[in-house]
Order: sequence, then structure tokens, then C-alpha cells
Amino acid sequence: MKISVNLIEAHIIRRTKNSIEFLLLKRSGKVKYPNLWQMVTGSKEKGEKIHQTVMREIYEETDLIPEKLWIVPNVNTFYDIKKNEFNLIPVFVALIDRNKEIKISREHTEYKWVKKNDAKKLVAWDGQRKSIDMIYNFFIKREKENEFIEIKLNNIKK
Repeated sequence: MKISVNLIEAHIIRRTKNSIEFLLLKRSGKVKYPNLWQMVTGSKEKGEKIHQTVMREIYEETDLIPEKLWIVPNVNTFYDIKKNEFNLIPVFVALIDRNKEIKISREHTEYKWVKKNDAKKLVAWDGQRKSIDMIYNFFIKREKENEFIEIKLNNIKK
């Protein structure tokens, strides 16, 4: 069995007066996992570094360019039975300007900004809920036991 790192999970957040909100996208009925609410996800293209995949997927799926980007100290997993492949999925969080307009791709039918508890109810997998909690705790509760590493966006080569 092969182990790969070809997928990403990118949570997009914006600050509110006292908290943060998470952007969730509803998958189209015509794609894998139809009508599922999720964060930005996607596959690495040949020659891309994972953080470049994150930036590209965020832009392709939302038309947004993050102000800041962090690595969340969590890795989700996925087994692809067709390929007999075990996937490790690194998790990221992107902060965006709260006034930016979102333009979703054809992969999705709608989007919404939600608070932490609503986000946890809408996503499908426990690993995603764990990431939501970690992100909330890092940004709101200022918990430092799971330190996030910031990726300096001016260092990313497109």
C-alpha cells in the first residue's frame, strides 16, 4: 500500500468583533461527496509544493487571497480503496479580510460563514471537527500548546 500527501484541507476564517467565523462550502451534487459542507480541499498538482496547493485551491474555490496562512498541527487521513492508497492530509488555516467578496467555483453550490459550533455540526469527519477546535482555541483562547506555524506569504513563489 502506498502512502501519499497529495490532498490539502484549508480552513478559511475571518475575525468578528469578539470571535472568528469559518467559511464552509457546500459541494455540488455532481462531484464526489455530493452536497457535503466542507472547508477548501483539493489535490496537489505535479511540481507544486503543498503550501502552493493551498493558495491555488483557496483562490480557485473562493476567489480569495489570504492575508495570512498557518500550518495547523493536525494531519487528517483518508484511505482511497480504488487506489489502495492511504492519504495524509495536512491542515492549514487562512485569515482573510472580512470585507472580501467570495466567488465560489462550480464545485460548490453555496457558502456560508458560521461560528465554531455550527461549523462542527456541518462538517462530516471527526478530524475536521478537531481542526476547527484547534483553530478556535489558537485564535480565541490563545492556547499555545499546539503552536501554529505561520507561512510568510511573501516567500511563496507562484
